[in-house]
Amino acid sequence: MEQRTRRAAATGEDPLMSLPKAELHLHIEGTLEPDLAFALARRNGVTLPYASVEELRAAYRFASLQEFLDLYYACMSALRTRRDFADLVLAYLRHAHAQGLRHVDMFFDPEGHTERGVPLEEVVEGLRDGLREGEAELGVTGTLVMCVLRHLPEETSLRTLDAMLDRYGDLIGTEWTGIGLDSSEQGNPPAKHARVFARARAAGLRLVAHAGEEGTPEDVTQALDVLHVEHVDHGVAAAGSAAVMRRLADEHITLTVCPLSNLALQVTPDLARHPLPTLIAHGVPVTINSDDPAYFGGYLGDNFIAARDRIGLTEAQLVACARESVDASFATPARQAAIRQEIDDWVAAHEA
Repeated sequence: MEQRTRRAAATGEDPLMSLPKAELHLHIEGTLEPDLAFALARRNGVTLPYASVEELRAAYRFASLQEFLDLYYACMSALRTRRDFADLVLAYLRHAHAQGLRHVDMFFDPEGHTERGVPLEEVVEGLRDGLREGEAELGVTGTLVMCVLRHLPEETSLRTLDAMLDRYGDLIGTEWTGIGLDSSEQGNPPAKHARVFARARAAGLRLVAHAGEEGTPEDVTQALDVLHVEHVDHGVAAAGSAAVMRRLADEHITLTVCPLSNLALQVTPDLARHPLPTLIAHGVPVTINSDDPAYFGGYLGDNFIAARDRIGLTEAQLVACARESVDASFATPARQAAIRQEIDDWVAAHEA
């Protein structure tokens, strides 16, 4: 099967693109491709700090997480209306579905929009529209995971969570399933937002958080002990501690790893030295994701192919990652079972 897959890749028909998958680490604002950013900017009368699509695309070279975030927030200014957010979701779903996407737990940053004057309802209703339209068109399911920006004061995040709970509390467990923590990790440890996560947990939300991307194994431990997360987003720094990896394996804490993101942001200087094989060898549950694919050079299937061709994972390991993505997702049990069957069918077809 490995040889057939490599031959197919050479002809542009890589079977890994059709392997059914869920995506658990996807920032919808990070799917804003340059052409769509300029189209939305024209629609809304917004001036981007770049002269053309080509100039903006050329700026997608980063030496650090902070350099990326500066550009990320600048492009976000093009998003203004409910239709903008729906169009953003649909563009992502169409692209990712062509690479095997079946379900997405979609991160969004309400504070990144409300802080610049966009009403919360425009954001959430637009995202809901896009997910519903995408399911009708493509059969892809999705839920929303609200993220709080760790560089902002906790009081700001508490106000944002309260606004979401007041307006959309009835969606918890269906369309809105979780809360996450993102943005710059340096100087913003998980404990900074402990009260936010305690309140979200009491409300019935699932808990995830970025930790151990540009931080340390201790940041991963703090996310577990203080925030009580069930997924650690990125988490690759855990590979530096046998004790942390053992705990992740023993407690079955899933890491949502993003290989091309790690390369683009210099988390690893070379995918051949990526810690994914170390994490897998220590029994840590891992999934493969795209993070902010418009900025980092690849969507979900592209990351699977990079994990095989540049990191060295076997096809069996990649299928295991796809299965873990489904099992760890916030999809309904029935939806999980349906996607697992699709994976079984894919494996059987490629072993025939």
